[in-house]
Amino acid sequence: MIAFLHGRLVEVLPSAVTLEVQGVGYEVLIPLSSFDRLPAAGQEVRLLTHLVVREDSHTLYGFMTSAERDLFRLLINTVSGIGPKLALNVLSGVSVGSFSAAVAAGDIKALSGISGVGRKTAERMIMELKDKLGVLGGSPGLTATREGVPTAPAAGEVRLNDAIAALVALGFKPADAQASVRGAITLLGEAATVEQLVRACLKRGA
Repeated sequence: MIAFLHGRLVEVLPSAVTLEVQGVGYEVLIPLSSFDRLPAAGQEVRLLTHLVVREDSHTLYGFMTSAERDLFRLLINTVSGIGPKLALNVLSGVSVGSFSAAVAAGDIKALSGISGVGRKTAERMIMELKDKLGVLGGSPGLTATREGVPTAPAAGEVRLNDAIAALVALGFKPADAQASVRGAITLLGEAATVEQLVRACLKRGA
C-alpha cells in the first residue's frame, strides 16, 4: 500500500493532479475538497493516498486530509454499490463533517442531493454507516503537510473554467455545466472558490 506521495506538482486539475516524485510522474485522482487546498503547479506537496488495484488498472486516489481518506475508504469498503468514482463524488459534494451529520440524522434528502447518489444509495449509506462514523474521529482530520507558499487566488476566469471542468468530470454536459457555474457565481459572488461553486451547482442540479 502506498500511504502518501511527496513531490512536485506538475499539473493541477479539479479532478486530478500529476505529481513528480524522484523523476517519476504519478497521476492521482482527487476530490474537490482537496483541490482547493493544493498549492500552485510547480510547488511541493504531500498527498495522502489510496491505491485501487484492478485487473486492468492501478489507480491512485489522493487527499489533503486524513479525514477525507478515511471517509473514502469507509465508503468503498463498507457501502455496497459504492466504488471509488462515487466516493470521490461524495467528497466533492459535501464536507466530511456535513456528511457525518447527515448520516447520523438519517437525512436522506441531503445525501441524495449529491451527484450520483440516489435515494436508495442514500438509504444504504445511512443503514450501513450509522454505527461506523466513529472511525472518522468526528473531526476534520490532520492536514497533510505541504511546502512552499501557495500563490494568490486564481483569476475569476480560471475559477470559472476549473469549476466547469470539475462538473464535466462529475457527469454534467459542458453546456449545462457552464450555465450552472455562471448561475452559482451570480448567487455566491466573484470571490467564491471552485469548491463552493461546484457544491452549489451539485445542490441545484444542472
